[in-house]
Amino acid sequence: MHNILEKLFNFLYPLFRKIGLGSGFASYLSLFLNIALLCVLAYAIYVIFRLILVTVMVLIAQKTKTKFDDLLVTNKTAKYIAHLIPFLFIYKSVPIILERYEYWEGVFGKFVGIYIVLLILWIIRTVFNALRDYLKLKPRYSDKPIDSFIQVIMIILWAVGIAVIFSKLFDINQKELLTILGAVSAVIILIFRDTILGFVSSVQVSINDMVRIGDWITMDRFGADGDVIEINLATVKVRNFDNTTTTIPTYSLSSDSFQNWRGMLNSDGRRIKRHILIKASSIRFLEEKELNNLKQIHLISDYIDSRKIEIDTYNISNRIDKSLPINGRNLTNLGLFRKYITEYLYNYPGLNKNMLMLCRQLQSTSHGVPLEVYAFSEDKSFANYEYLMSDIFDHIIASVGYFDLEIFELSSEKDSHLP
Repeated sequence: MHNILEKLFNFLYPLFRKIGLGSGFASYLSLFLNIALLCVLAYAIYVIFRLILVTVMVLIAQKTKTKFDDLLVTNKTAKYIAHLIPFLFIYKSVPIILERYEYWEGVFGKFVGIYIVLLILWIIRTVFNALRDYLKLKPRYSDKPIDSFIQVIMIILWAVGIAVIFSKLFDINQKELLTILGAVSAVIILIFRDTILGFVSSVQVSINDMVRIGDWITMDRFGADGDVIEINLATVKVRNFDNTTTTIPTYSLSSDSFQNWRGMLNSDGRRIKRHILIKASSIRFLEEKELNNLKQIHLISDYIDSRKIEIDTYNISNRIDKSLPINGRNLTNLGLFRKYITEYLYNYPGLNKNMLMLCRQLQSTSHGVPLEVYAFSEDKSFANYEYLMSDIFDHIIASVGYFDLEIFELSSEKDSHLP
């Protein structure tokens, strides 16, 4: 590309020199003709190279299997390269056209040079955007904060570009410019505080694999409860389950606490951990007649028989006086109810039998004795999980009365007027 422009410039050089001869009005006329000729040639170069580059890139994209060149076409990389070529030609031609006008040569040359720097940065940006979109298509990188890294690279390139622009605009040596930038680094750090913190957090998030795109996270401080849809240098976007969007500063992921549900989604089950409150006054020992009635519940009939034999053997061997139920070993209605719930869970379809499953009694409270179910649902989707958990507790609550137990609930005003 550079050789083609060099040959074209050398071919047109005598023409520019010839038109540029003259003095007074003739010199201004020749200047105008040179500028007009340069604009026409620049536009012709732009049209030709745009047609060639865009056509060639589209053909290559159609022939190859990779999606990267398709994304270069989508991001209009060839179009911006075609913009750059005529400006390189103009930049080389300015010293000849404005040979006798040193002031205007310097001004015009500076602005053309600045525009070339901006175009180069824009071309690099389109290439990185295509690379970002390409990596997001790969399953291996689809959940990585690619936007953050692309933004960091572009910030560095823009900083270099701005330094080059200032050095051209004010004729400052680049070393001197870097010294000035170092002196005002405190101001720069203050201005780009969130960006710097976001970059550090993005690196930490990526290295420690704290959050990926698609993860379900909960962050109470920001009211976020949903799926991560975007991670960039400054913000993390979360689409909540009510279809609202919460924007979280990236650095908050490393400075604040949040809950990531990825482990649960990747596991073999979603935890059920819920309890009911049993009135302590309803808990008691069971009599023989009551045990015979409860044996009709098939899930615990064998358990009652085996436990009754074990308890009777113990009491007889130890000559326990059973005139008082408190003496020796006994079965309680709460203990049998716990066993019933455990057997019910093991026979309930939809629970993962290979994960921890139990019904346990928690520390008693002023509201009663908590009886907690701890199990894991095989189906982790929200609707099915909630249905399964509700179905289990519907049955548990309905079963309480069969064991002559009561669930604690606060009395309402209506209850207080009952006879």
